[in-house]
Amino acid sequence: MRITQIQGLRALAAILVTLFHARLVPGGFIGVDIFYVISGYLITGLILREIEKTGTLDLKSFYQRRIKRLLPTSVFVLFVTAICAWILFPPITRDSLGRDLFAAAAYISNYLFAWWQNDYQNLNATPSPFIHYWSLAVEEQFYLVWPIFILFLARYGKRVILGGIAVTTFLSLIFSIYLTQAAPIWAFYSLPTRAWELGFGALLLFIPDFKKKMRILPWLGFLGIAISALNFNENTAFPGKNALLPVLATTVLMATIKYWPPLFDDLANSGISQWLGAISYPLYLWHWPALVLPSSALGRPLRIYERFLCIVLTVVLAHLTSKYVEDPLRHKKLRTATVYKGAVITTALSLIAGIVIASSASSIITTKGAASYKFDLVKVMEKPAVYGDGCHVNYGETKSGYCTYGNKNSSTTIVLYGDSHAAQWFPALEKLANERGFKLVSLTKSACPAVDSKRPDQGAFKMVHCTKWRQNSIARIAKIRPTAVITSSFQYFTPANTKVSRSQWWSDGQRKLLKDLQGSTAHLIYISDTPRPLRDIPNCLASRNSSSCDSTEKSRVSIVSGFQVVDPTPWLCASYCPAIVDGTVAYRDASHISVQMAVKLLPKLEEALIAKGLFS
Repeated sequence: MRITQIQGLRALAAILVTLFHARLVPGGFIGVDIFYVISGYLITGLILREIEKTGTLDLKSFYQRRIKRLLPTSVFVLFVTAICAWILFPPITRDSLGRDLFAAAAYISNYLFAWWQNDYQNLNATPSPFIHYWSLAVEEQFYLVWPIFILFLARYGKRVILGGIAVTTFLSLIFSIYLTQAAPIWAFYSLPTRAWELGFGALLLFIPDFKKKMRILPWLGFLGIAISALNFNENTAFPGKNALLPVLATTVLMATIKYWPPLFDDLANSGISQWLGAISYPLYLWHWPALVLPSSALGRPLRIYERFLCIVLTVVLAHLTSKYVEDPLRHKKLRTATVYKGAVITTALSLIAGIVIASSASSIITTKGAASYKFDLVKVMEKPAVYGDGCHVNYGETKSGYCTYGNKNSSTTIVLYGDSHAAQWFPALEKLANERGFKLVSLTKSACPAVDSKRPDQGAFKMVHCTKWRQNSIARIAKIRPTAVITSSFQYFTPANTKVSRSQWWSDGQRKLLKDLQGSTAHLIYISDTPRPLRDIPNCLASRNSSSCDSTEKSRVSIVSGFQVVDPTPWLCASYCPAIVDGTVAYRDASHISVQMAVKLLPKLEEALIAKGLFS
């Protein structure tokens, strides 16, 4: 029996995810969790009814139905997105574009995106147009193993089925809570840490009807979803224990459908909700490329009216896809062999398309505009050597390695200490260490500024790891007693305490840093932050007129007294801050100066350090 209220919940889930990616609802990503509860309930119900009716489960027919339901629409959207991205994205991005297409087509994109460190809650300037396929991969993996698991349990009766589902759900929840703290990206993307959400939906089938009319429960369910959607954000550790709120809320709403108040019933059963629920699958598939591709083509974030236009486009595309692709193929009578053969062929074509797109990548870019300039984008986007040799500490790590460069036997030691905006100066300092014969120790960590200010947890970043790394680094500096400590930090982080002004928060952190370092060295040198690009500079130069890329803003020099201050802004800016400085692309992304630029600025940096009394 078709439950129309569930169609309404599907509509709600799709709308929430779309609004989240349009940056209109901070916790709208919980729409995926709503989908999972619904899927667990519906799929397990189909399996149990067939086993109860026939005594077994026709796995071949089960998988055939899943293929017809999911594959045509997903492949259609995949191909259209790939073609548009191939046209709109600069040639250098085709390598990652083809790679991501391959991952989505192979149904393992969730694990590959986790491996490649794509943070779904903290997407970078040019995110993959296929990253949302991770949730589809989780469902496909679930559909692959779940019917076999239920069929095995069915040999021993309904009580064992319930016990098996309950134990699996509980173990998955515990693992999800643990991994969300230990390895948040893997927790977000993995089936074992998401299975409990589908398990909650499956357990709904074993809940007896309420004897009393529990009219308060639907309101509590609605309240749980509302609180999650409005209070959660990209800094929320997820899934883990935080996902319990939207999952339990959805479970409660589904368990009490008979007792929904008229308002809920009217909303869920309205023509618009039923229509949106019917097209919710293509709506989910289209919403992300409809937002990402225009933003990438424009080379900037979308304005609010543009985001609304993209949402309208998403709904139109979803309706047309449902009408002309999803429904016709879903209801068409096809032989089992034809369905499986079609699945193999379309999957193979998708994988080949990924390889072809990746092979069409080119890193040689000639800028557009009055001044024609040719450069190798791979070279420009190259990171300092400390990233490759393991000396730039990543998320989750709390201690730097030996990380010593230059003349390792020198009695003169200089320590480079800070986040990636300190590490961006490493190429120049390493060259200087080799030329002047001093020992250089690099202590840098991603997203963890030397300035001792607390940041909120965000995606893979955990403040507790940053704090521990700072403590270890300060202790090491005190033990080394270097000639100088050169520090720098990205100064645009979000404060953990919003009651304090940003400038006060940053100044207080600098004073703590100064106090921790005083007595350890004769020279405390602070290189103020480099200018802040408003675009991903290399990709902007690769796809747009070079003059439109000259929008980088100067960073304000705000450093408390006690440090010897070096301001690099005049080296990179005059009346404005160009993307190309004296024939060199100044930035490797939307934040850091390029390795080539750092080396080019070496004479100016050396002159500034001499002026501070560091060298004779």
